Amino acid sequence: MYFEGYGYRGNTFEQNYRCYPASFIEKPQLEAGDKIIMPPSALDRLASLHIDYPMLFELRNAAVERVSHCGVLEFIAEEGMIYMPYWMMQNMLLQEGDIVQVKNATLLKGTYVKLQPHTTDFLDISNPKAILETTLRNFSCLTTGDSIMVAYNNKKYYIDIVETKPSAAISIIETDCEVDFAPPLDYKEPEKPAVSIPISKAPVQEPEMPKFNPFTGTGRRLDGKPLKQQTPPLVSAGTTSNDPKSDSANGSKNSSGPVSSRQTSGKLIFGSNSISKDTQKVPAKETNDASPKEEESKFQAFSGKKYSLKG
Repeated sequence: MYFEGYGYRGNTFEQNYRCYPASFIEKPQLEAGDKIIMPPSALDRLASLHIDYPMLFELRNAAVERVSHCGVLEFIAEEGMIYMPYWMMQNMLLQEGDIVQVKNATLLKGTYVKLQPHTTDFLDISNPKAILETTLRNFSCLTTGDSIMVAYNNKKYYIDIVETKPSAAISIIETDCEVDFAPPLDYKEPEKPAVSIPISKAPVQEPEMPKFNPFTGTGRRLDGKPLKQQTPPLVSAGTTSNDPKSDSANGSKNSSGPVSSRQTSGKLIFGSNSISKDTQKVPAKETNDASPKEEESKFQAFSGKKYSLKG
């Protein structure tokens, strides 16, 4: 059924109106909720339809395909006009006098809603939960993607509707709804301070273990004489003198004329008997005979008494 002059079709209320903010009708209380003011002709049509109460409506801006939902407060507007909260016009990108489509809707009762404040100032309120509960009493429905306005202490706080369950648009009239908060849009996580290791807990370096060096002990001779490395070299009486004559004498003894000079040149000369084996062994015997008698008295091999088997 179609009613001429109103544009009502069948059992559904659907009409286009020009929208204006609530300040045009001097109704500032509209800004604290989501309700609109409609003309009396809309009430006549709604009364003839068997619609569900409370009356809920879908608002659509066909120019930008923005959709929201609202309730109704009064039916006192001029024909062809509706008055809306200004924050709702901002959500739908509407200007004064723009065309908006109004259609009755039936929404499920909400069970869950997730909210996200725009700024961290909302969290600085002494009791934001109580303020939010008081504000939402003026709302009849919530739509995912909308931004509602909460007025408190002469300041406006905007909150995004991030998620709603069980549907994208829910009714919050006489229902128990779980409310969750997301971090504000301007929230920044505090930087974690660099962890400084206290001196007492600093890792202690363990001392290196000494390396194993084999055969580092001292050697001993079987005859009991000290090693050459432990005793200073013995020098004969002839070599200890500082007399230049003795040095020349020793040099004359060690030298054997042109034969020795030829042997020290790095060549072997066969048939030369100028240096005998006895003369080569003399320095060794002299050094052995020059050892002090005190060293011989320390240890004498086979110095025990002898016994005869005959008795």
